[in-house]
Amino acid sequence: MRTTTVLARRPGFGIDVVTCRDDHTGWSKPEPRAGFGFVLAWRGRFRFSSGGREVDVDRTVGYVTVPGAEERFSHPVGGDVCTSVAVAPELWRGSDGPGLYVDARVDLAHRRLLAAVHSGDVDYAVVDELLRLLVVAGRRAVLSGARDSTMVADARAAILAEDPGGLLPLAGKLGVSPYRLSRAFPRELGISVTQYRNRVRVSKAVDRIAEGERDLAGLAADLGFADQAHLSRVLKAQVGRTPGALRALLQESSRPGREPRRDSSA
Repeated sequence: MRTTTVLARRPGFGIDVVTCRDDHTGWSKPEPRAGFGFVLAWRGRFRFSSGGREVDVDRTVGYVTVPGAEERFSHPVGGDVCTSVAVAPELWRGSDGPGLYVDARVDLAHRRLLAAVHSGDVDYAVVDELLRLLVVAGRRAVLSGARDSTMVADARAAILAEDPGGLLPLAGKLGVSPYRLSRAFPRELGISVTQYRNRVRVSKAVDRIAEGERDLAGLAADLGFADQAHLSRVLKAQVGRTPGALRALLQESSRPGREPRRDSSA
């Protein structure tokens, strides 16, 4: 079962929340896509297929939509909640997809867009943040669809669930060579497995900061950083802001997983 909630609508764009409660390992029937856009997950995991290429979607990987493409979906681990953005051709800044690596800067731009929706200022604040997200997301690497994509997806799922404790234990859990796993991440995502692990930790840190966390030393320890200074350095490198600057920027309303208010004029 899929439900769509309109967050904002204007002639040049549309922003929706899509909630899917499906739970099936098989692929859905092909669905035609009418326009340009992309989908970013808040919660859950699922699989997306288009043009003979498949993408495992979660909070760190989204997908791109292009006109005329036929899309199929599989939900082997339950439902999901996503932000779906559709834009007019003249606003499009992405590639032909299908996969999109959602790094910490794309994640932050996504959060800022949802916070702007809460403000109710669709014609200026929402458009401003949407354009920012389009520019940032358009610069991100598209997934390669390499032969080890399934292995990398399994590794991503393990890291998202909980830190496996290192590259060697992670490879052992997956039953693969650590050499193969280490080489596969740059081919598939354009980053190392270490950088991906930091990406996941940063996302969890930003969640906590957005919720009002002020004990940065405790937060660093909870997420496996060496100390508060290490947390601050990684945040600055990945998001471009210190924890204090992030706290000033983010509000509870921008946290992924909480539905922004609808555009009453849509």
